[in-house]
Amino acid sequence: MKVILFGATGMIGQGVLAECLRDDRVGQVLAVGRSSLGIENPKLRELIQSDPSDLSAIAGELAEFDACFFCLGVSSVGMKEQDYRRITYDLTLRVANTLAAANPKMTFIYVSGQGTDSTEQGRSMWGRVKGKTENDLLALPFQGYMFRPGFVQPMDGVVSKTPLYRAAYAVTGPLIPLFKRLAPNAVNDNREIGRAMISVAESGADTRVLKPREINARARQ
Repeated sequence: MKVILFGATGMIGQGVLAECLRDDRVGQVLAVGRSSLGIENPKLRELIQSDPSDLSAIAGELAEFDACFFCLGVSSVGMKEQDYRRITYDLTLRVANTLAAANPKMTFIYVSGQGTDSTEQGRSMWGRVKGKTENDLLALPFQGYMFRPGFVQPMDGVVSKTPLYRAAYAVTGPLIPLFKRLAPNAVNDNREIGRAMISVAESGADTRVLKPREINARARQ
């Protein structure tokens, strides 16, 4: 399959990219972002530009892609709702609408998170915005799936770009193996998320919203 990947420099995106490059089911990856990945691989192409939502440069190719793995996102810590919404909702929907128009048979997998508020009415700002994003993605004509991972374990030396998350991982990192034994369906590592995305893109899923247990199950397929 041919995959478009957004957010390949992030903690989750790096794991997803590694799995796409490793898995024989993926023939090509187009990574869209603001900076080069610094990786050379015959499967990998890059579209580097200041506005990742502008796909006009590859408009004629979009119908050829089978799936989009959308891992692009930012932490809501310290952000006003308007600014967080502009990145989390507006940018995502611009990309999604473009892809849905080009290829309604495409599979679109969006990384959300535990705590996403599908009612869009809760107290959590990020939960409301993520909920609105999920709901509007699911209304588009392509096959959309929402991934809501739990605690994400970074593999292969990957670190978060967010200082608060880096500090948290520095403290909790040594406890992750114990946590996974005690609550195996509360933890997803970033490469498991990638394997699950490939599996869902290949054969679909019984539910449109996949939580940690479903993500881990699909990673084994």
